[in-house]
Amino acid sequence: MRLEKFKYFSVLPLFVTLCCISATRAGIKPNFIIIFTDDQGYNDLGCFGSKNIETPNIDRMAEEGRRFTSFYVPANICTPSRAALMTGCYPKRVDMEKGVIFPSNNHGLHPDEVTIAEVLKKADYATACIGKWHLGHWKEFLPTSQGFDSYYGIPYSNDMSHPDNSNRSNCRVWTTDDEGWKKWHTPLMQDEKIIELPVNQKTITRRYTDRAIEFIEKNSKKPFFLYLAHSMPHVPLFVPDDRFNPDKKKAYITVIEHIDDEVGRILETVKKLELTERTYIIYTSDNGPWLKFGSLGGCAKPLRGGKTTTYDGGHRVPCVMRGPGIPAGTSTDEIASTIDLLPTMAKLAGAEIKSRGPIDGLDISELIKGKGESARKQLLFYAINGKLEGIRQGKWKARKDGRKQELYNLQNDIAEKNNLANKMPGKFEELMKLAHEKNKELARNKRPRGQHGK
Repeated sequence: MRLEKFKYFSVLPLFVTLCCISATRAGIKPNFIIIFTDDQGYNDLGCFGSKNIETPNIDRMAEEGRRFTSFYVPANICTPSRAALMTGCYPKRVDMEKGVIFPSNNHGLHPDEVTIAEVLKKADYATACIGKWHLGHWKEFLPTSQGFDSYYGIPYSNDMSHPDNSNRSNCRVWTTDDEGWKKWHTPLMQDEKIIELPVNQKTITRRYTDRAIEFIEKNSKKPFFLYLAHSMPHVPLFVPDDRFNPDKKKAYITVIEHIDDEVGRILETVKKLELTERTYIIYTSDNGPWLKFGSLGGCAKPLRGGKTTTYDGGHRVPCVMRGPGIPAGTSTDEIASTIDLLPTMAKLAGAEIKSRGPIDGLDISELIKGKGESARKQLLFYAINGKLEGIRQGKWKARKDGRKQELYNLQNDIAEKNNLANKMPGKFEELMKLAHEKNKELARNKRPRGQHGK
């Protein structure tokens, strides 16, 4: 399925839209499903232009919903990106901006921070976290301490080993060895307990979906929030035996297509239970692709860079949303971010946000429904060491890495090739001044992260 398919009108998207509008008018509380992949590139979906990867189920979501082509995460690595999604805050505000959490670390997202799950739980939602967490693996930091009724997944990245990461294997693997997954001692948890060590990564994507379907079926008669955070395509890459392709050059492709299969199972479950007209489904990624792994990594084209960089390839991710009132077969290039999901979902659910302090997310529900411009006009870019490196405002993006000054017009130069900083020094200074002012506010009002044992 390719981009040209979106030129055509179909009856099904119109039917879905009309049903969704009816449900919204009836005052029914909507369900929310966030499907969050790990290290998936901007180009790694058929509906985002991939010529190599077939994703018919996610493409169908786009046909029946809306693509967001300027959708960003505020961090280019796992932990800070996930902290931002959960809290609606820049990672710096919640003291989670530097690096990622390893098994030997004792910190995590502070239990007093208010997550999407906690906001919705207070509005009588059933909540479940399935998949990768990576916001702290001690009991006080796990999903069950952050508003989720249940948790089934891995506490950190799938290339990390319990208990102290000393037995971490080489990530470069795509093997026919039936037990190759045992090289990684990554734990699988149920709520606060390890139930499998190491987790069988060949089957985990499918098992996540099995648990997700069980949760949806169990809570089909009440509003629910499902956070389904797939461990992959973060390396190492694995799929079940029935999906395995021995060609290493097609490893990444095979993993994405397997994830798409599992998304299809979620969509069919929602349809079977007659929940389509009141369920928002959001598909996106935590950051850009890990390009250094070649065929085991993804593609961010036409963007520049990937994971760990503050070019758009590290922060701009594919995003598709389908749900009540979302106009079918549409797309928007307005700026939006994962930090906007908490206030947006709260608004759609009629839930009150009582956070630990200020948040940075904005309500973009009108943008989602195609009724106006985005409430978000700018976004900051942070490096993996937590330092501010850039800002996007409207079509302009300014970036400063050491002494290197860069200014790009993303409307005309999505690949960030034509540096205008020398030609337009005033614009560069204006944007960076704005970025530093916001960064100073974040520093002044930073809330401490949680520390195990204190």
